[in-house]
Amino acid sequence: MRRVGLIDQAAARFRDEIVSGRWAVGERIPTEAALVAEFGVGRNTVREALQSLVHAGLLRREQGRGTFVISSSELTGTLERQLAGGSRRHYLELRLALDSTAASLAAASRSDDDVEHLRELRDRREAAWEADDRDARARADLDLHRAIVAATHNPLYVTLYSSMLDVFTVHMRDEENADDEAAHRHHHELVEAVARQDAAGAAAAVAAIFDPFLPLADAGPSPIR
Repeated sequence: MRRVGLIDQAAARFRDEIVSGRWAVGERIPTEAALVAEFGVGRNTVREALQSLVHAGLLRREQGRGTFVISSSELTGTLERQLAGGSRRHYLELRLALDSTAASLAAASRSDDDVEHLRELRDRREAAWEADDRDARARADLDLHRAIVAATHNPLYVTLYSSMLDVFTVHMRDEENADDEAAHRHHHELVEAVARQDAAGAAAAVAAIFDPFLPLADAGPSPIR
C-alpha cells in the first residue's frame, strides 16, 4: 500500500509538471536520474509513475531518445485512441458540428468584452494572411475559433473542444484556402452574428466556412479552419 501510494504521489507531481506547462507538449522530460534527484523518490518509483502517464496518453517513450510529452490532457489521449481510424471527412464533419454549436451558444452567452476580443482576433486573423507564414495563419485562425468557444462561458465545452482540436491536429493537415476573401467574409459574418446574438446566423457562418471543403474531404487532407 505504501509503495503504491508513492507511485501515485510521484505520478501526480509529474502530471502537475505537464499540466502547468513546465514540461511542454513536444519536449523531452528530464532523465530518470534527474527526476530521482529533483523529487527525492527511488528510480523504480519514478519509472512506474512515468509508465502510468504513458498509459494515460500524456507521455511517450522513444528508444534511445528519452520520454516526451505528447499531451497536456488525459482526455486528449483517450479521445485519440477512441477516434483513431476516422476519415478526413469524419473529422471535418465532427469539427463542423462542434464549431456550429459553439457559435450558437456564444451568440446567446457572449459578453461585451467577448465581442471586443472576438473583433480584435478577427482583425488579427485577417492581418496574418498578409504574411507568407502558414504557422502564423493557423495560430491566428485557431485563436479566433477558441475565443468563440470561450464566449460560450461553458467550461466543459472549452475543455472538450480544446482536447478535440488536439486530436484533429494529429489526423488532419491545414491547407491554404483557395478563396481567402470568402473565408475572411465568412469569419467576419461569424463574429458579427455572435455580437448581435444571432444564434442561427452564427451557425450559418460556420457552415459557410466549412462547406467548401466537404466535397474534397475524401480526396485529400482537409483543413482545420
